[in-house]
Amino acid sequence: MDARAGATRQGWFNADTNMKFSENWLRTLVNPPVDRDELCRRLTMAGLEVEAVDALGAGLDGVVVGEIVECTSHPNADKLRVCKVAVGKGEPAQIVCGAPNARAGLKAPLATIGAKLPNGIEIRKAALRGLESSGMLCSAKELGIDADASGLMELPADAPTGKPLAEYLALPDARIELKLTPNRPDCLGLRGLAHDVAALFDVAVAEPQTTAVAAGSSSQHEVRLQAGADCPRYVGRVIEGVNAAAKSPLWLAERLRRSGIRPIGAIVDVTQYVMLELGQPMHAYDLAALDGAIHVRHARAGETTKLLDGNEHSLAPEFLVIADEKNTLGLAGIMGGFDSRVVDGTRDIFLEAAHFAPAAIMGRARKLGLHTDASHRFERGVDPQLPRLAMERATRLILDICGGKPGPAVETTLADALPKPAVVGLRRTRLARVLGITVGDVDVERILGKLDMRVEKTADGWRVTPPSRRFDIAIEEDLIEEIARIHGYDRIPTHAPSGELRLHLAPEADVAPARARAQLAARGYREAICMSFVARELLERWSLHDGAVALANPLSPELAVMRPSLLPGLIEALKYNRNRQQERVRLFETGLVFHVDGELRQSPRLAAVACGRATAESWGTDKRDVDFYDVKADLESLVALAGAGRKTEFAPAAEPWLHPGRSACCMIDGKPAAIVGALHPRLLKALDLDCDVYAIEADWARLAAGTVPKARPVSTFPSIRRDIAVVVDEAVSYTVIESCVRGAVGATLAEVIVFDRYAGPNLGLGAKSLAIGLILQDDYRTLTLEEADRCVAQAVAALENRCQAKLRG
Repeated sequence: MDARAGATRQGWFNADTNMKFSENWLRTLVNPPVDRDELCRRLTMAGLEVEAVDALGAGLDGVVVGEIVECTSHPNADKLRVCKVAVGKGEPAQIVCGAPNARAGLKAPLATIGAKLPNGIEIRKAALRGLESSGMLCSAKELGIDADASGLMELPADAPTGKPLAEYLALPDARIELKLTPNRPDCLGLRGLAHDVAALFDVAVAEPQTTAVAAGSSSQHEVRLQAGADCPRYVGRVIEGVNAAAKSPLWLAERLRRSGIRPIGAIVDVTQYVMLELGQPMHAYDLAALDGAIHVRHARAGETTKLLDGNEHSLAPEFLVIADEKNTLGLAGIMGGFDSRVVDGTRDIFLEAAHFAPAAIMGRARKLGLHTDASHRFERGVDPQLPRLAMERATRLILDICGGKPGPAVETTLADALPKPAVVGLRRTRLARVLGITVGDVDVERILGKLDMRVEKTADGWRVTPPSRRFDIAIEEDLIEEIARIHGYDRIPTHAPSGELRLHLAPEADVAPARARAQLAARGYREAICMSFVARELLERWSLHDGAVALANPLSPELAVMRPSLLPGLIEALKYNRNRQQERVRLFETGLVFHVDGELRQSPRLAAVACGRATAESWGTDKRDVDFYDVKADLESLVALAGAGRKTEFAPAAEPWLHPGRSACCMIDGKPAAIVGALHPRLLKALDLDCDVYAIEADWARLAAGTVPKARPVSTFPSIRRDIAVVVDEAVSYTVIESCVRGAVGATLAEVIVFDRYAGPNLGLGAKSLAIGLILQDDYRTLTLEEADRCVAQAVAALENRCQAKLRG
């Protein structure tokens, strides 16, 4: 957790999501023989993107440690001070200064005459309000070291007067900022980052000192883990007699400051330092504020706690808390509590280093409007083996800085709940196939070894055990990626594909989907794209729910089932437009539908829907609504795209959602290819539609399967037309009549057309009269009138026999 974290990062508890660190600090752990630019380039190429580099302390020649030995008010200016500043030799220099913290005894940076500061200011002897000033006392911002411009940069009292500031502060340095991907939380600590740098440059890592600290007392504090796998490891230690008011040494404070963290007190600074160095967040409690054993548990309903930000927060049972027998002490993995914080008067502390499961911390801080360094790390995953190492490292630093007597480090563990190391196999053949190059065995073993992985050679490759901090290594491809990025992506050659590409050529006879879309667009339809998922309740209204394919993990109940038809979604789009004052709506869609036939299958469909006026509103057209024959004509225009070599007929449709008297099934070569008709009034009512809606849905594979057109000469002989009118039963379809006539007359019949239909009381109930034109023509000779009359007689006879038709006089 963030210990006393109120002022740790600039911006309070809005922790940076990127990793910031001092270049010089990194080089104490691993020091590759390259300059800063090359280091940053290689890090970026290895997937650790360097987002920013801020040079610190460059160009500080002439800036030394100065000591104010005398400080008086300026006689001519209330806000200025006249300081005598010693620089270790010669007489003290007179400096006129306006900083509010200027005082006798303070040590601060002094820019001497001739120095040129990073901000471009050149120091010259000058007179300020009548008094000579022989230099300039500087803030951290003026020196390009920090953003603090509130006053002079205060140096420790033991800073050697007159020593060059750059030498004293180990400058120049740089603040490097990495934009890490969520799968690399191990690089949120310099130790993890150092192993990547070591692998990139084939150098050794100097591990931080984490040797066990011998106990100086028997004091310890009981810990009880009551959250199961959410907190499987907790290491605690009592340290008595510390000086909590001690100041952090300069080297530690500067490393924190250059990493974007403002030092505020030795104990808190140590926990922050260990977090940046090792990647393990820690927390220190005032031992006197603890009442009984430490409990790691889930919050109780309605429980509240006051955190280090000074705010009271209400907690839900999903939050993990650290508590004693009476009170909550903080939010586990997020932030410590206000009442148990370490203050200057604290004498005994309880130091905590724990492992919290990412799922137990993920999203919790954001629910409270927080984002801390601890939550940022625990959400992504912290090495479960780190708590013990971090405890020893932090204990040694606290003893060296604040003194005190440590008790034994007490570790409480739920072994079965801890993450288990995974052994991953890597095959040479697979490595070469994926990368397209051969990486030698020696290089593979060196790279994986430098990344702190245990490598065991096998007959076909290696068995690799990644370190416990590398949660992202789980499968063979993860290891291949590690080798690729360390070997260098830029060293992997780029080759164009060498295999022959076989283009899929659609059959010449098939109709391209683009032609169908263009045809419907030309007939006034607009293309729609609907979701491939629909609600089960919607399919139940359509009686299409049987055999529907349900999703295992739907986005919402409205998208729970894969569509078995295009029409439910298309009708919903039509309804959406109708509800927004669109009276005439004509939409179409091409897409896949899904069904189960022993296994999941998909098939291409085309669908169209129409309602409102038959034509767009105009003074020159009839104001009538669209009807069955309009939509049937649209379907016939699509069928015609495939050519005239197929037998097309219409039969009654049996779908329950279609109007039984205004619907049909289009048969092509005897197989159902499409349905067309009006929606059933019962369905319209269920869908809350207040107008007639007509629909088409076609099996695209059957609709598009055509024949290659064949040219034939136009007959040079004249045609003869004979018209007949026959009375037939209303139930006899025109398709049957046309088939009958064509079968009777044969090839001489060039075309059959219906030019009139009549039904009335004089014909009798259930009868209709059709006026039919027969176009007769022969390709090789002129037909005689007798031949034409004979063809008409054959047609009439066939109609009388097969359709019980009567010729009208």
